[in-house]
Amino acid sequence: MTAFTQQAADLTPAGLDWLADFNKRGRDRWKVTPFPTRKTESWKYTSLQALADGSYLRWSQAKGAELSEQVDAIEGLDACALVFVNGVFAENLSCNKLPESVEIVRFSQANATQQKVILAKLGSIADSEKHLFAALNDSWLQEGVYLHVAKNAQVKTPIYIHHITTPETENFAVNQRLLLHVETSAEATVVEHFSSTDEAQNCFTNAVTEVQLDANARLTHYHLHLEEENTLHIGGVHVNLERDATLNSFMMSLGANLQRTDVVVNHKGEGAHCGLNGIYLPNHKHTVDFHTCIEHAVPNCTTHEVFRGIIGDHGKAVFNGRIHIHQDAQKTVADLSNKNLLTSHSAEVDTKPELEIYADDVKCSHGATIAQLEEKALYYLQSRGVDRERAEIMLSFGFINELLEQLAHIPVRNYLTPLVSELFEKKFDRARAAA
Repeated sequence: MTAFTQQAADLTPAGLDWLADFNKRGRDRWKVTPFPTRKTESWKYTSLQALADGSYLRWSQAKGAELSEQVDAIEGLDACALVFVNGVFAENLSCNKLPESVEIVRFSQANATQQKVILAKLGSIADSEKHLFAALNDSWLQEGVYLHVAKNAQVKTPIYIHHITTPETENFAVNQRLLLHVETSAEATVVEHFSSTDEAQNCFTNAVTEVQLDANARLTHYHLHLEEENTLHIGGVHVNLERDATLNSFMMSLGANLQRTDVVVNHKGEGAHCGLNGIYLPNHKHTVDFHTCIEHAVPNCTTHEVFRGIIGDHGKAVFNGRIHIHQDAQKTVADLSNKNLLTSHSAEVDTKPELEIYADDVKCSHGATIAQLEEKALYYLQSRGVDRERAEIMLSFGFINELLEQLAHIPVRNYLTPLVSELFEKKFDRARAAA
C-alpha cells in the first residue's frame, strides 16, 4: 500500500450514518487495489505524481454560500439548477423550480425511503473493482445528488448541476456523486458543469456519475470540464442502457494540470443507442486523458463515437477508446473516430482506438489520426490577406466547430463557442507578442 493510498483511506467523511457501510466497502476496495503507475496499462501515459505528496487530502472549509453570484453560469439556459461550491450545496445560487415528474434529492436530505432507494442503486453501475478512483469516491461519499425522472415524463427543462471551485488557503479535496435514473419512455437533459474562479489552483476533484436508462428512455447529457488550468480532476461517467434506450452525450475539456475521465457505457438491452462526442483542448503543460469503453453485450445495438482534440504548446492528450462486442451481440453497428491536431512541435498525443469483436455478424469501424495544420490551407488563407497566426486560428476552430454545431441546446452551444474562440485568441496574442 502506498503512502497516498493509506492517507486517502484515513480521510473519512463525517455524518450520514446510513452511508457508513457503503463507505467502508469503498475504503476496503481502495486499500487492496494497486495504485496506478506508469506500468499500469490504463495509466501508461498519465502520471499521478501530482497527488503523490498527499497535500490535497483534507476537506474543503467552504460553507457553500460564499459566492455572491453564480460563476460562469450558462446564460440563457432555462434550467433547474443545483450549485455546489467546493462540494458544499449553495442554496442561494440554486434554483428550485423543479419540473413535474422529476425528483431531486441531496443525500444529506434523503428520508428513510429515499435512502433505501439510493443504497439499492448506488455503486451498481460504476464498477469500483475496475476503477480505483470510483472506490475512493465510494469511501469518501457523504453528499451527492439523486435525480429520478418518472416513467413517461417528457422533461423539457434541463437539469443543471454546477460544481464551482474557489481558492482556499490550503490544498483540499472535493468528492462529487450524481446518481441518475430515467425510467421507461421518459426523456430528460442533464448538464454537468465543472468550473472555477481564476484563482482556484489548489483543488483535487474526484467525481463519479452513474446513469440508469430504462427501456425506451432518452437522455441528453453534457459533461463540461471548464475548471482553472492548475486544478486536478479525476472522474468517471458510467451508464446502463436498457432496451431501446438512447444516450446522446457531449464532453469537453479545456485542460488542466491533470484531467482524467473514464467513460463506460453498457448496452444491456436490444435496440439501445449510444452517441458519444467529445472535444479536448490542452495547451501550456496541461494533461487531458479520456478513456472510453463501450460494452455491447446484446444484439442490435448501435454506437457512434467521435472525439477531436487540438493540442498546443507543451500540452498532452491521451485518448483510449475501446468498443467491446460480446459473442451474443450480433447485428451490432458501431464506429469510433478520434482525430487530433497538433499546433506545436512540443505538443503530444497518445491515441489508441480499440475494437474487440467476438460476434461474426457486425458492422464496426475505428480510426485515429494525428496531424498538423495543412500548409496548403494556410497558404491559401495567407494569399487572401490573412496573416499566418489568424489563419491557424481559423483552421483550428473549423476542426472542432462541426461538433459544436451539432449541440442540441443553443444556450450551451452559445456558451462554449466563445470559450473556444477566446482560447485560440489568447494563443494568437502570445504568438504575436513573441514575434
